[in-house]
Amino acid sequence: MLRGVSQVVVSGATLQCTFGMAPSTLNVIPKGAPVAASSLPAATITDMQPMANIPPFAMCMTPTNPQVAAATAAALGVLTPQPCIPVIASPWMPGSPTVLVNGNPALTNTSTCMCAWGGVISVVSPGQVTVQAP
Repeated sequence: MLRGVSQVVVSGATLQCTFGMAPSTLNVIPKGAPVAASSLPAATITDMQPMANIPPFAMCMTPTNPQVAAATAAALGVLTPQPCIPVIASPWMPGSPTVLVNGNPALTNTSTCMCAWGGVISVVSPGQVTVQAP
């Protein structure tokens, strides 16, 4: 990727949460006419549904997650990660100011969204692969 250039995110992009223990993979479920980038479904800022679009990040490590807090308290204060279940209440921000997919701003590799437990979910790899001719 060129420095300072945003890329449209597609299905299969790699995501990471600041409190997750492993990366996850974005699932794009086309709404309306399918729009592709690099032959893969393009994502929008509304592709933020837990489990459907954003699968778990293995285990959650934040004490603001009630499950982690309870397990940590039971372990006498030793941080005890619990299975991640993303809780996302608002769309990815910012979306592309110039590219729309079925009326919604396209998701870009610079977009983030927030989990209710305080984690910031970001795009590690947009899912598009650039191939250069020899």
